Formats: sequence, structure tokens, C-alpha cells
Amino acid sequence: MDAREHFHALLDSLRPLLRADEGFTLDYRAEASEFVRFNRARVRQAGQVQQAYATLALYLGERHARFELSLSGAAEEDRARLRHALERLRALVPALAPDPYLRLNREPWRSESAEAGTMPDGAAAVGQIVETAAGLDLAGIYAAGPQYQGFASSWGALGWHAASSFNFDWSLFHANGQAVKSAYAGQHWDARAFARRMAMAREQLEYLGRPALTLAPGDYRAYLAPAALDEIFDMLSGGFSAQALASGASPLQRLFAGSTRLSPLLTLDERIAGGLAPAFTSEGPRRDLRLLAAGLPGERLVGSRSAAEYGLTTNGAGAHEQPLSPVLAGGDLDEGDILARLNTGLYIGNLWYLNFSDRPAGRLTGMTRFATFWVENGQLNAPVNTMRFDDSVFSFLGPHLEALTREPETILPSGTYGARQSGSRTLPGALLGRFTLTL
Repeated sequence: MDAREHFHALLDSLRPLLRADEGFTLDYRAEASEFVRFNRARVRQAGQVQQAYATLALYLGERHARFELSLSGAAEEDRARLRHALERLRALVPALAPDPYLRLNREPWRSESAEAGTMPDGAAAVGQIVETAAGLDLAGIYAAGPQYQGFASSWGALGWHAASSFNFDWSLFHANGQAVKSAYAGQHWDARAFARRMAMAREQLEYLGRPALTLAPGDYRAYLAPAALDEIFDMLSGGFSAQALASGASPLQRLFAGSTRLSPLLTLDERIAGGLAPAFTSEGPRRDLRLLAAGLPGERLVGSRSAAEYGLTTNGAGAHEQPLSPVLAGGDLDEGDILARLNTGLYIGNLWYLNFSDRPAGRLTGMTRFATFWVENGQLNAPVNTMRFDDSVFSFLGPHLEALTREPETILPSGTYGARQSGSRTLPGALLGRFTLTL
């Protein structure tokens, strides 16, 4: 039984069990993933994971509760588990307090998409990785395969999403302990594109053997590679939430209040087509939204609870009110011109340990990671020791944003704790006229 049939079998078994005064929603998530772990450019561990989970929510008026259960894939056994979950919820829900902000979407809707991708043959992909990394100290993990998400409600909602993707996340280590971190991910494996990524990592690795520089705290010109900018936008993703904006907890508060703006180079869309997130949430179909329009605030993400609490109109954002497949438009900076346009300053491939030092001011702090280089006269010069930055996005993504690269890169989440994560971000690199290092 494939995943779609499995989901519909559970749904068909659940509907006849419902009582007249009850309502339900059923969330379904599954994957069939291949994992290969590398150490010293050799395969050290390989395996496959097939798993499925369902979350049943039972509604009785304004009272509701959820029950998450793991599934075996065997139809009869899983139907029995679902019946047991329903019985447990029936015993619990009447004792709960009413939820004053419960606003269920009781309109029937349908959404179905299947993004098959062109998945690489696992053996061929692993063979290319081993071949191109010959002679290097490479550590990394390759994950690939289809992921499935389904949603249904007793009020006639039905959504199904299937998408295949791959993600190879790796680091090349120098003998001195320094490393270059890289990733190659997507839906369509391109051997030439991967070879270019590996060649770039090899080139940067050679520079790690030079004596590392420790820079004095201060302001520097900088280039943030897409992976570094991804860390920034990960921190900002909750800033578009209607609940966060209404409660004053958004790092983009000043932007939406009209007291400041970001660079006119920034146009950010929540885009359904081309992303790896489903075209629906548990609250209904998603729609394309413009979150930033040339540096000015666009739409905020409104879930049903925020709509009820603050008198807004929901736009299918889902309970977490975060973009699932954001796309930042590219600019006019060609990849081959990055170092020349930077001239002298920092090339930052990755950032980590990010946090807010002043959330209302949109101020972030964090560390440079792995291969950060000092560039002089348009040429890589030397690696830079780990430095801390502390700066406001309204500064380095405001008047000090000089250019964005022409071709944005699609970045997939590499997390596999419990299950492979879904969704994507599509981001260019960013050339900054000023970026503040503190120590």
C-alpha cells in the first residue's frame, strides 16, 4: 500500500466512527528516505527509513484535543490504533475548557500536488561524491527520497502533497582542524552542478592552510553567501506573524509600524509553486503572498487564532504563522564578480549561534562559522578566526545592502531529528557595505 492509499484508508475508516456532535481533523506525514553518512570521504553508514505518523484532533463545540500516533503501514493495525486514539480523545475532550480563539475552517476544499523531481540513483550519487572527494577529509550526510503530507477534516477538507528531494550536507577539513562547509540540495540532481560546488569547496580549503587573521572589532564590507543569509532569514521568519506583530514580539515591528524600512532591493514572496512545502496547511489552502515589496512591509501571515483574537482575516498561514517557501528576488550581481565588487572585506560562507540582542530593534548577534575569508583587492587572502557580529537588520539589510546575486539558491532544511524537515528557502547572496563585528 503506497502512502496516498494508506492515508485514504485511515480516513475512510475514521468517518463512520464519528458521532453527530463531533468533528475531526487528521494530519498525516510519511517519508521513505535513504541516508548515507560519510567520514574521511568514505561511506561509513548507509540505511533506509520508512515511517508514517498521524495526528488526530477531535472537536466538540469549542473543546478540542489532539493525539499523535506512529503508524506501522499495516492497514488493520493502523485502523485499530486510530480507533484507540479516538476513544482516548472522547474520554478527554468533554473535561477540557472551551477554547475562546478556536476558529475552524468549515468550508470544504481540495488541494493535491505531486512534485516527483528527478531523483538520483543512490549508488551513482554516492559514487560521484566519493570520486570527487578523493584525497580529502570529508564528513557529511546524504539524505534523499519522497516525503508525503495529507490533511482531511470532517467538514470536507482534503489535501495531499508528495515531493521528492535530496540534500547532501558536508564539510571538508584541513589538517589544522579548520573546515569548509557546503551543501547541495534540490529536486533535480545535476552532476555538473555538484562538481562545481565541490571544486569551489576545494579551492577555499586550500586557503585554510594560511595563517588565520584576527580582526579588530569594527565595521567591515562583507559578502554573505546564501547559506549565511539563510541563517538571518531563519531568525526573521517569525517576524511576519500577525500574532507577533500584534503583541510587540516581532523583530520587524518597526518595519510594519512604518518607522523604518529595509533596502528597496528586498522583495520577498511566500511562493507555493516550486517550493517543497504543501500548498495547504491545517487551516486551508495557502496562497502566494508578498511579504516585502522593495523594502516596504507587505502582507502579514495570519492564522485563524490571530484572526479571531485581533479581528483580522486569515490567509492560510497556518498555526505557526511562518513562511514555508519564501523566495527572495535576486539582483544584478553575477557570481563571478562577487570578490571584485567586495574588493576588500569579509567573505562569509556560514553563520551560526544566532540570537536576538535587541528583538524590537531587529538586532542580531551570532558567530562566523567555518570558512570566513579576508578578501583584498578582489582576491581571497587568508582565513579569518571566528568572530562575533552584532548588528541590526535595518542597517545591513537597509541602507548598507549594496547588491544581491543574480541567481538565488534554493536551500532545503538539513534537519533529520525525528523526520526529515520539509519546506525550502530560495535566497541570493548579499553584498554589504557595512557589517559590524564586536569581538
